[in-house]
Amino acid sequence: MSARLGYLSLGTNLGDKLQNLARASAELARAGLKVMRSSSVYETEPQDFTAQPAFLNAVLAVESDLAPFPLLRLTQSIEAGMGRAPSEILKGPRLIDIDIVLLGEFIVHDERLTIPHPRMLERRFVLEPLVEIAPDLRHPGTGTLLRDYLPGVSGQGVRLFGAEGPGAR
Repeated sequence: MSARLGYLSLGTNLGDKLQNLARASAELARAGLKVMRSSSVYETEPQDFTAQPAFLNAVLAVESDLAPFPLLRLTQSIEAGMGRAPSEILKGPRLIDIDIVLLGEFIVHDERLTIPHPRMLERRFVLEPLVEIAPDLRHPGTGTLLRDYLPGVSGQGVRLFGAEGPGAR
């Protein structure tokens, strides 16, 4: 299978958050994904379950020959290897979260995986770093530039953290 460009959203709000992002990026590269670009790091107020620490988020552009479900298994394996445990709190604190936002032209609707990520257009902590590294990227389902969705999520608490991204630029 030929390599395709994908976008992964990384998030963490436990432990050494910057180190968690850097380690996740390194583990993805070690597993064979080529990190093409990395966004800046953003500090994000919790969105759904608000009684938890702020998150650090970033987006990676990666090149991979993995299809969607093998990529999902890889990201889940890295999460588990880093110590992410199942939480009793839906959308609660987590050591690391790696979400597949987009993968080539794939559109997947399955109970285990949806690509494009089903809530990407509702979350500034995904859209802003994604648009930073891919300003002309379009949503594969609608054809709309992703940057055109940013005004709809302007009220969410997301700010530039000031640290370089977790992977290669």
